[in-house]
Amino acid sequence: MGAIDTSTRVEKYIGDPVEGTQEVPRAKLEKIFNDIQSDLRFDHELNGCLNCGICTATCPAAHYYDFSPREIVQLLWTENLEGIYDAMQEKIWSCAQCYTCAARCPFGNSPGGLVMLMREAAIKHGMESAKSVLRPFSRVMLKLISTGNQLSPDMINPDHFGDWGPNISKIDAPLQVLRRAIPMPTLNTIKTAWETNLKTSVELYTIWEESGVLDQLETIDENLFDVIEDIMDEKRDEWDEFLEDMEDDDDDDD
Repeated sequence: MGAIDTSTRVEKYIGDPVEGTQEVPRAKLEKIFNDIQSDLRFDHELNGCLNCGICTATCPAAHYYDFSPREIVQLLWTENLEGIYDAMQEKIWSCAQCYTCAARCPFGNSPGGLVMLMREAAIKHGMESAKSVLRPFSRVMLKLISTGNQLSPDMINPDHFGDWGPNISKIDAPLQVLRRAIPMPTLNTIKTAWETNLKTSVELYTIWEESGVLDQLETIDENLFDVIEDIMDEKRDEWDEFLEDMEDDDDDDD
């Protein structure tokens, strides 16, 4: 009877092999990985890895940052818990989400999709890397979540979006002058976005609340969460008052 093959692709050891210590408790590392692996998208994004490097060779971010799609896939494929945690501290935020990697992978993997799962896990667990990356977007998030609408151009500026590279300088163009030259009246302003219906705002807030988006926001930015909660509570009160007024009008008509 032949010997049983006990080899595995999973890296069991957790911690520094030299010091014999681990920075993060194993239980926490396992919980983070389980949150990533249990996502319905995980099995669609990770099918195996030949370690061929095509994804990294075609990755725009890999040319400018300490980032490798192949490394991300390998860490998840081997269930290297500590390596996954380390990558979530900085590397995953370098991905541009262009999905060139997914288009080129011979195994049909999507490193970009896996990065998105890791980013969501970083937010869920309140990692400092997620807080740091999302902090400049607080004004943007406030606009989107409180109004359910697109941004106004004046909300994007070089100081807050320096990671956009040299092209962010285009934001310094005379936008107000350029907008006035456009014949469409609705495009004449750079300070406002389209107004959203009150009922739509309340419905969107309910979706964000029920889907857990606001819980994640509270983990990342408690102050922003409090502001948005106050805004939406006021809108809910306005909506309730509107419905009451409508009922009163109906009663008067009867």
